[in-house]
This record gives sequence, C-alpha cells and structure tokens, in this order.
Amino acid sequence: MKPKKHLGQNFLYDPSILRKIVQASEISSEDTVVEIGPGRGSLTALLAEKAKKVIAIELDRELCEKLKSGFNEYGNVELDCGNALRYPYEGLPEFKVVANIPYYITTPIIFRLIESRGNLISMTLTVQKEVAKRIAAQPDTKDYGVLSIMIQYYAVPELKFIIPKGAFRPVPNVDSAVIHLKIRKSPLISVKDEKFFFRVVKTAFTQRRKTLANALKSIIPPHVPPLSKGGIRGGEGGQGGIREILINIGIDPQRRPGTLSIEEFARLADVL
Repeated sequence: MKPKKHLGQNFLYDPSILRKIVQASEISSEDTVVEIGPGRGSLTALLAEKAKKVIAIELDRELCEKLKSGFNEYGNVELDCGNALRYPYEGLPEFKVVANIPYYITTPIIFRLIESRGNLISMTLTVQKEVAKRIAAQPDTKDYGVLSIMIQYYAVPELKFIIPKGAFRPVPNVDSAVIHLKIRKSPLISVKDEKFFFRVVKTAFTQRRKTLANALKSIIPPHVPPLSKGGIRGGEGGQGGIREILINIGIDPQRRPGTLSIEEFARLADVL
C-alpha cells in the first residue's frame, strides 16, 4: 500500500528511533495513550506493550481497516477510523498523546489538544524540526515568536532529539524532531483576558523587526485614560500612548518584540 501524499503520509520504520519515541513519551502500564496517525502500526505495537490502553486514530480508512485486522489479538488497542481534529478528547480519562503528525496539520492538531487539555497529561510529537525549534524557543532568539508563547503558556516543552529525513519513507524534504510537551496544571502566568493577551502577542510579532512602540501602536484606543493605580497618565493614542505605557511598566519602548518574556507580555496586556 503506497503512502498517500495528500494525507502527508511519511512512515517511520527504524526500530531504534521508535523505541526512543516511546521512551521520550514517559508512558507506563497505568497510562491511556492516544496515538494520532499510527500509519502501519510500527509505533502502535511498541506503545501497546507499555501502556494500559492505546487509542489509535487514523484518517486513512483503508489503512485503518488493515490496522484493525492486524491488532485483533491486542486486547488494549482501540482503532478509530476518523479525523483527529474532531475526536472527542474531552470524554477521555487522563491520557497522554504520541503522534507523528503530518506537517500540514501540526499546528491545528496541537491547539485542538490544548483546547481539550482537561485530562491531557503530555504530548510527545514528531514534527518538522523547524517547528519543534520554534515551540521550544526562548526570548531573544530567531525562533522565538507567537507559536513559542502560545504553547509555552499552556505547556513545558522539551526538544528530545532530531530524526533525519532519511529515516522516513517516502523521504520528506526536511528533518523532523521529537518534542515532549508537559501540560501545565494552570497557565504559566495569570492574565486578566487571555484572548487580549494573545492579541497583543500576535500584533507585536506581525512587525517583529520594529520597536515595540511602533509594533503595538495600533492596539491601544485613541485615548489612554489615567488609571487609578499604577501611575500611568492619560495621553494621545498611537505610538506616543504605547511608548508612555511601556515606560511606566519598566519596558524600554525601543526593544523588539522578540526580546520580551511571556511574563512581560502578560504585564503589558493587563495594563492595556
């Protein structure tokens, strides 16, 4: 059965790499594991040896039916021939995710899982190397950006190891990496309004080469009223207003967005 290009299928067979993925996932005999994109079942079999239960979600109906017959004798493997973006994760007990995600749906899958994170313990994901680097990036590095902040707000990332592209069949154009995301019990920081916090972050990074004063001048209202606490005076909107706000909370308006920590973005969003 040939891999289907439109589904982003790149199969990994190397037993040593598959074992490293299982080790990175930190699963035990008490765990329920959701595997997204089991492919031909090479990793599924190793997960089934370790976990209490494996729920494998495969979009390719033909492949899924073959997996069902192949795992008939396993009492702890459940095959779901469906779309992982629509799976009802909210109804599961505590679970961990292991996935070799097709590159084209990496971000939607991650955020679908974060959205249903109530009982999610961790994600161990094989993704494009550049995406893994962006997820794990720290402030003041070229890879740090919106994706870094949005995921680190909810999870603790650890880039485990690189997988060379030659390990997959068919061979993709880029290397991959395995990243482990431990879901936080509560977000990294507390903010007054999460949606607005992420709006500030996204606005800042749309012009990441500009200073904060320039990058964020569109986000504040025409007039910034005085606050009863904090010592911020009202003033004109636009660059002048945001510059004053930044100075008052101890952030240099000349800094670039990529130098701010998540905590600094949170402080700024709360004041705005």
